Amino acid sequence: MLDREGYRPNVGIILVNTRNEVFWGKRIREHSWQFPQGGIKHGETPEQAMFRELFEEVGLRPEHVKILGRTRGWLRYDVPKHWIKREWRNTYRGQKQIWFLLRLVGRDSDVCLRASTHPEFDAWRWSDYWVPLEAVIEFKRQVYQQALFELSKTLFRTRPRDPPEAYKVLTEVREP
Repeated sequence: MLDREGYRPNVGIILVNTRNEVFWGKRIREHSWQFPQGGIKHGETPEQAMFRELFEEVGLRPEHVKILGRTRGWLRYDVPKHWIKREWRNTYRGQKQIWFLLRLVGRDSDVCLRASTHPEFDAWRWSDYWVPLEAVIEFKRQVYQQALFELSKTLFRTRPRDPPEAYKVLTEVREP
């Protein structure tokens, strides 16, 4: 399911613990780390897709989390052409995502990376909220930066925390 511009609707999940650290998942059989994310199926709302992906990738159910916020609009990234299957190259550009900020109200032991028959991650850890952007695959960095920056205003509204310089520089370039 692609929109007119060639973007697949998707959700991204920033899951935080009580120390405001983020869930960081290691992609199965790879050396790359990322947040849970996944496509929105036909007829699903972004929230329904988020809960489905949360269970499939992390094994958490709605009772294990509290929704703290979500991005106001879609955040987009283009997938490099050489990563796109040949038959999709003329129509598929990338993903557009609604990002959710969730608080884990369950326990770490509730996380189960084998909840689905097609696991995405083979390891996980808690990481600083401001994940180093260089740890994110290059074509997704700006979306991660945008999502973390926008949702930080919800998470840290009582005790604001300044983002690292890398986040500030990217934000200043984007703002008019």
